[in-house]
Amino acid sequence: MNLTPELRSIRDKIKGHALDFGLDPFETMFEMVDFDEMNEIASYGGFPTRYPHWRFGMQFEELQKGYVYGLQKIYELVINNDPCYAYLMKANSLVDQKMVIAHVYGHSDFFKNNLWFSQTSRKMVDEMANHGTRLRRHVERHGETTVEQFLDACLSLENLIDPHSVYSPKRRSTHFEGLTPEVEHEATVRKLKSKDYMDRFVNPPDFVQREKKKIDAAAKKKKHFPEEPERDVLLFLIENAPHLEDWQRDILSIVREEAYYFAPQAMTKIMNEGWASYWHSTLMTTRVADTSEIVDYADHHSGTMGMRPGTLNPYKIGIELFRDIEDRWNKGKFGKDYDACENAQERKKWDRKLGLGRKKIYDVRRIYNDVTFIDEFLTKEFCEEQKLFVYKHNPQSNRLEISDREFEKIKHELLFRLTNAGYPIIKVLDGNYSNRGELVVHHFHEGSDLDLAEGKETLRNLHRIWQRPVHIETVVESEKRLYSYDGEKYKEQTLGD
Repeated sequence: MNLTPELRSIRDKIKGHALDFGLDPFETMFEMVDFDEMNEIASYGGFPTRYPHWRFGMQFEELQKGYVYGLQKIYELVINNDPCYAYLMKANSLVDQKMVIAHVYGHSDFFKNNLWFSQTSRKMVDEMANHGTRLRRHVERHGETTVEQFLDACLSLENLIDPHSVYSPKRRSTHFEGLTPEVEHEATVRKLKSKDYMDRFVNPPDFVQREKKKIDAAAKKKKHFPEEPERDVLLFLIENAPHLEDWQRDILSIVREEAYYFAPQAMTKIMNEGWASYWHSTLMTTRVADTSEIVDYADHHSGTMGMRPGTLNPYKIGIELFRDIEDRWNKGKFGKDYDACENAQERKKWDRKLGLGRKKIYDVRRIYNDVTFIDEFLTKEFCEEQKLFVYKHNPQSNRLEISDREFEKIKHELLFRLTNAGYPIIKVLDGNYSNRGELVVHHFHEGSDLDLAEGKETLRNLHRIWQRPVHIETVVESEKRLYSYDGEKYKEQTLGD
């Protein structure tokens, strides 16, 4: 920690005010960095000890150019960890540092208390360093190009997980760290107990392989493999890809573990930023900012909250929706009586003086994610007040134009964009297609056609891991299609009903 004495004093005061308001953050460690270091840390997703990859370098270049040309600026970076780590920009003014520190404590409270972060590792800083060590070990053994090409394929599939599975009592996890194939299959091959030095004699490798083949053959005789569509595609590949080596399974498990760590951040972007913005606004305007700093604070805050036409600012939507919830529960604008009221003027003046707003937003912070947050609390009045609308591309003018201001369509469009973080939902349908060991995945259409260019790229990377022909089943222009890749060429065929 390299805060100046003045900033340490400010930090302690802001933390005290946050606790007085009822926030319950992790112990938070602040570090001052310059813009080069901030961009480097951000390019690694907040973890400077992460494994090396060209993607992080590309992100660094993008952030660096954006800062140099004045297009963007990172004020702070917060890591979901216990203790929570936060990086502050040295170039920030004092009023900015106050606002950012207050914002950080809002994030830290959200990480600690929101249900959707409850299953994430709270020691991810250490785990990321471990992942980096393991991957570098694989590079030393198998060569940089070989490992990087396989890692590229894995990273292109990192969103093919089931983010809700970790909250299920039937949750399955997979963790490999330099395991041998014999150990990987212990869950399926029953071995006799023995000392380590006697294991090869008590459980000969030939015997283990024969038993594994018997189990695989029995699995292939099942009517469906998997028995039900499997949304966690990465886990299915780890457990069933027939030709993966142990180091490849280890890399795939690293990518999967990190994907599950970052998943709640995508699931709660609006809520998380809205909560942190609500609290930096509350703290700055009531306890922290001096009277001489209010104008500067308001100017910088308004810049963060700016909503440009055609964009969705999660900071703005989040803070305004939390404020709207607080106002509604303070005035009693909910429940059977309020919903039954059809007089617009009466609804606008409605005030039962319940004073339940602050308690309600704490409850909301605890159990909701973005989809349930929008579904439950987005109202027609809120959409009208915030001037929300749906826009579409007009092919005649070749411009984006407002297509609708109707509340139901606005809500539907928001929920559609937020579901699965905007990614298509893909599930494994068959791991032994036509009894040839080929892989079939299914795209759940949900009213939006699959991007065929990205679909073909996904097939290519699935084949890199499965090493047998792979197929994706989808709907294009109301027709059921099957796209295939055998390692050399793509094929397409139309399927019947």
